[in-house]
Amino acid sequence: MPATHRPGLRVTAGLTIPEPELSWRFSRSSGPGGQGVNTADSRVELTWDVAGSGTLTPVQRERILDRLGTRLVDGALTIAASEHREQLRNREAARTRLVAVVADALRPPSPPRRPTKPTKGAKERRLKEKQRRTETKQLRRRPLD
Repeated sequence: MPATHRPGLRVTAGLTIPEPELSWRFSRSSGPGGQGVNTADSRVELTWDVAGSGTLTPVQRERILDRLGTRLVDGALTIAASEHREQLRNREAARTRLVAVVADALRPPSPPRRPTKPTKGAKERRLKEKQRRTETKQLRRRPLD
């Protein structure tokens, strides 16, 4: 199925970004391209307005805005791709990268670390080893006369 006829960009089982919410911009790429490097618009910018998206739940929107705050410009996330010579491959790379970034931002936070204490046996082993090292170093000293 061609990239232009997809119903949307599936991020997770519960989230699919509709195509009308995605906007594309094309420009000349600075990368490899041979004879067509200065004529073909192979660089791709994919922009998705996170703040104005109608597909996100308030919890999802808040989580994405919080986690991707430094990458957003006026509430919009922009992904640029120019690593391939063909525009179509750069489009696919941008779509894949957008899915990865959004899916990572939507992942629930990991549970907080529960601090633990060393066991009684571990404390005893540590103190016993310290005592053994002390005795070893004392044996290396010059004898007291």
